[in-house]
Order: sequence, then C-alpha cells, then structure tokens
Amino acid sequence: MNFSFSQQQMDKDSIRNIVAQFPTKSAAILSQFIDGYRTAAGEISDPLLMQFLTLALEQTRNPFTFKAHHTKVRSPTDYYRFGTDFLRPLIDLNHSQVHGIEVLDTIQKQLLRKENVILLANHQTETDPQALSILLENTHPAIGEHVTYVAGERVVTDPLAIPFSMGCDLLCIYSKRYIDSPPELKMDKLLHNKRTMELMSQQLKQGGQIIYVAPSGGRDRRNEQGVVEVAPFDAQSIEMFYLMARKAKTPTHFYPLTLSTYDLLPPPVAIQKELGERRIASRCAIAIAIAPSFDMEKFPGSEDNDKLQRRQARASALWNIVNTNYARIHPQ
Repeated sequence: MNFSFSQQQMDKDSIRNIVAQFPTKSAAILSQFIDGYRTAAGEISDPLLMQFLTLALEQTRNPFTFKAHHTKVRSPTDYYRFGTDFLRPLIDLNHSQVHGIEVLDTIQKQLLRKENVILLANHQTETDPQALSILLENTHPAIGEHVTYVAGERVVTDPLAIPFSMGCDLLCIYSKRYIDSPPELKMDKLLHNKRTMELMSQQLKQGGQIIYVAPSGGRDRRNEQGVVEVAPFDAQSIEMFYLMARKAKTPTHFYPLTLSTYDLLPPPVAIQKELGERRIASRCAIAIAIAPSFDMEKFPGSEDNDKLQRRQARASALWNIVNTNYARIHPQ
C-alpha cells in the first residue's frame, strides 16, 4: 500500500519531533506558542517555526555567549533577517502606524552628522526591536537596522529568546530588578554593568550612535482593571545616560519614544525572576510615536533646587510624553 503525505503534514511532524527534544518545561511553552503562532501567521507559519525551533534547540544545547557589547550576527545565519521575517506575519501592517515621520527625518540627519540619539522608550514585548525595524522598513530602514538596544539578562540567557537577540546590536546589562538575584553574584553583575557603561561611553564619544533604553527597567503590564499601563521611568537611570552623554562631549539628542506592541506577545501577568515564561502570540496592528527632542535641562520642575526632585521631575516629564502618546496610539 502506498502512502502520500502533504508537505504541511511533514512540516507538522517535523515540528513535533523537534519540540520533543527540548527540556520538558520549554517543550510545554513551545507547544502553546506554536498553536498561537500557527493561528496568527497562517499558511506560511510552519517553515518559519521550523527555523525558529532549529535555532532555539541549538541554543538549548550550546548557548551563545553575549559580550557586553554584542554586534548583530549576519553570517552564516542572518539573525537580523530571521527575526524580522519571523515577526512580520504577526503584524497587521495595513492598520499599523508610525507617528513622527518628520522627527525621524531629523534624527536621520543628526546621525549622518555623527551626532548621537538616545531613545527613551517604554518596552512591551521581547520582539520590540524587530517590531521597530519592520515599522521603519519603508521610510527609515537605516534607523531601524542600526539601533543599539540596552538589553537585560533575560533576553541573552533564555534559549527561546537568544535567536532574536543575536540579530540585534546590544549593550547587555543586569537591570536593577534582577541584580540582587542571586545575592552572591551581585558584585559580578555590578562590575559587568560598569564595563558595559564604559563601552557605551566610548561609542558616544565616536558619535553617530542611536541607542534605545527603557528607563522603566522592564515591560509594561496590565493593571488590576486589565488596562495596559506604561511603567514608570526610573530617574536614576535617565540621569546616568544624560551624564554619559555630557561626558562624551559629542552632540547627543534625547527623544521620547512610545511603542504599542503589547498584543503581539504579552508578558506574563506577574514579574517572574526564573526563566521560562509562557508566550502567546497573536496577529495585530502595532504603532510607534516618536516625540520631538526633549530638553534635558529645561522641563516642568527643572527650576527645583533639590537635585533629586529635579531628576524625578525630568523622569516624570519624559514618562508623561510617552504615556500621553500611548493613549493616543493605543486607545483602551
């Protein structure tokens, strides 16, 4: 008796076979994620899932080691292209939005003059870098492709996130949220962060850098009423970047950036320190809004003589801009 199998069935069988090779916890997470991704991405999902699972399985067996400053890997596997190709089917581009095109034009000119740009932004999903690149492909591809992201520990240690992180330019740090866990590694983490900041300082001195940082130190989440809230900005974090920019003595411009990507891949309801969070993908429209350059010296509350109060007022002013734009591009 002869049997014939469709390519689709072969792909699904291959996917199941690969998932079975992951540790039990990861396999359960992947099974749920695959179901959602297939539903959202449609017919083209299986080849993309095969590539993702193959790359993630390699990271489970032989994890990539990220340096303090990681440059995106383009060969022999182009991880940047992989990340954008994988995310693109989840984005409803026809209804997605980019606000602030004229500001992006200004940024492009500043970068060409070897001036620096720091994006002070909210953060919603693990795939925010890929989402930003996709939204800027048609108008400002060079900006989307050359942003350096200040990245926390999770995206460079979780095997399911590493393939996407390998396709980004990163400055790797330990966020305040996780720096005490475990306590015996706190000093090593602080020294690592110091080294990363030194590397960033060198980059700013060279000029022509565009750096994304989330001053909240984490992703936005839903409140008790189920409404997504932009997480508060940390005043100390913003002050550190401002001092580094001033020390570099290269013109550096600060821009509030708002992302609305939450529904692509929502974070867990509660913050969890251990690796292995569940991932549920869906297809949706996304949006970004970039506001005009922010004056780091003159802002509501800048006249306060208390430097701590002044720094907090600056953080609040930046957050207010991002939050106002979030309400505009993502009405609840």
